[in-house]
Amino acid sequence: MLREVYRIEKTGSIAHLHRKKELLRPPEGDEVTIEVKAIGLNFADVFSIYGLYSATPKGSFIPGLEFAGKIVKIGPNVKDFEVGDSVFGATRFGAYTTHLNISEKTVFPLPKGWSMQDGAAFVVQALTAYYALVPLGQVKEGDHVLIHSAAGGVGIMAGHIAKKKKAIPIGLVGDSRKFSILEEVGYDYFLIRSPHFKQEMQKILSGHPLKIVLECLGGRYFHDSYDLMAPMGRLVTYGSANFTPSHSFRNWLSIAYSYLSRPKIDPLSMISDNKSVMGFNLIWLWNEIDELRKHFSDLMMLSLPKQTIGHEFAFEKIHDALHTFQSGQTIGKIVINVP
Repeated sequence: MLREVYRIEKTGSIAHLHRKKELLRPPEGDEVTIEVKAIGLNFADVFSIYGLYSATPKGSFIPGLEFAGKIVKIGPNVKDFEVGDSVFGATRFGAYTTHLNISEKTVFPLPKGWSMQDGAAFVVQALTAYYALVPLGQVKEGDHVLIHSAAGGVGIMAGHIAKKKKAIPIGLVGDSRKFSILEEVGYDYFLIRSPHFKQEMQKILSGHPLKIVLECLGGRYFHDSYDLMAPMGRLVTYGSANFTPSHSFRNWLSIAYSYLSRPKIDPLSMISDNKSVMGFNLIWLWNEIDELRKHFSDLMMLSLPKQTIGHEFAFEKIHDALHTFQSGQTIGKIVINVP
């Protein structure tokens, strides 16, 4: 089968991402061949393209972690799907394509009433929010939860999950124009990143303990959030948006500055403060497929709303989509529509 892909031969710039035609072999074993209809963008896409992501494949690779589409072929050992099924799922790279082969264990039936765009927008960010809040954060009813980048894809899903768990989500964003989406999600409180962040948070908390922080920025807000946490608090960090390249190329001076000024916590102070800092990279769950499927099943049991889709781009405009993603001005998810 002939397919089209966006492939990176050399990391360092979005300009190195080139559209190509390639042959795709037939599916083997428990693999299914999916005709991709929509692709979801993630921070990991940008970081891998620039070569700044530890999990980036060596040499030439196809970026992209999540997709939705239709099954057009099945391998001889496939048990749970048939040709024609609509599915969505995640892959450890390789989603920037019109067709892909993937194990049936990493795809799921598209929920009734969901579009392909809804499916492509959901998996990675919803699972990230769930894994941070539930297995790691151990969120409980009444917990005050601070969620950074609350109007982004993970932040929106984290707000929904916190409300399902009857916690009290507090959203932190960079622009008051994003307050309306936080209100729609159901955030109890929201505030803007500013020099007065700690004082404003103390007013919101009004003496209540801050139990959980979902952190994805780095820099001063990491330290301020840690300071605000109550004893037994858990800060879960899953990204470093401050490292997102703002140039069209890899700027080593900017990267070096961000690296040297990255947040640092003394383990001895963590003991005396009785606070935890936990980090995770969702992509490593692809090494533990059974655990991934269990968490995803538990996530779907929550019956969360569909993800908010802020922008849609055509397949041939994928470079424009990535530049828009880099801007940090987006709300919700960016989705690529595949012809």
